Amino acid sequence: MKILISADIEGVAGVFNVEQTRPGNSEYERARRWMTEETNAAIRGAFKGGAQSVLVNDSHGSFRNLLADQLDARAQFVMGKPRYLGMMSGLELGCEAVVLLGYHSRAQGRGILAHTINSFAFARVEVNDQVMGEAGLYGSLATEMGVPVLLGSGDDQFISENTQHFPSAVWVQTKTAYGHSSGVTRSMVDVQQELEEKTALAVRTHIEAANQSGQTLETQLRMQAPIRCRLTTQGPSIADLFCTLPTLTRIDGVTIGFTSATMHDLIRTLNSLAAMSFMLR
Repeated sequence: MKILISADIEGVAGVFNVEQTRPGNSEYERARRWMTEETNAAIRGAFKGGAQSVLVNDSHGSFRNLLADQLDARAQFVMGKPRYLGMMSGLELGCEAVVLLGYHSRAQGRGILAHTINSFAFARVEVNDQVMGEAGLYGSLATEMGVPVLLGSGDDQFISENTQHFPSAVWVQTKTAYGHSSGVTRSMVDVQQELEEKTALAVRTHIEAANQSGQTLETQLRMQAPIRCRLTTQGPSIADLFCTLPTLTRIDGVTIGFTSATMHDLIRTLNSLAAMSFMLR
């Protein structure tokens, strides 16, 4: 059993301010260490639950935040960009289940540091009329590839947004959101302990179910083709830029739309648009 851990930073215990998520300051250096420690807890849990190998995807920003020399030596790591599957890179290497660690609420959500993929450019992402954040988008991609989401960790708003998408998943609440940059965090020691225990439980349950039925745990967030994406941008100039691509349709001053045959194609399009937006920074 090979497990993929997709690790973000905004949902990690103790992280509340954007400064903690951006390189170049001491606050970020501390936050990336907390991110690494939570990741190690999930790695330990995965092996304790019966995983034979673990692959960790550094899924935040530049995709090079985890302290590689401090990560559990039993795991391997996907770092750096670009990569076609973004936050789900590693699924194509034979991973059979995924953990969403340190994830956050969607853009316009009420969670801590809520956003979707690119806070500069994306104000709202809807897929087949469902508003989605990164967990929904990438979890749906995993579903499309036949891989279930076993566990998710982050604040209470992240969890409430995604329990309906992944009803069989286990959840670890790291903090309670009061606003975009405020709330109450749990003890990091307690969060890491719970992550280890619940990851072990989720992996063990998954393996037992697979052995009994020959099938993976059910995941429900499967998008039916054609998959329609409606993207609200942060301003008309960004929509202008995106619509230089002939496959996109302008809906109004700040909204564009496109259709994809698969979530794989949709994710690649969104990530390409996010990269394009750096032209306007």
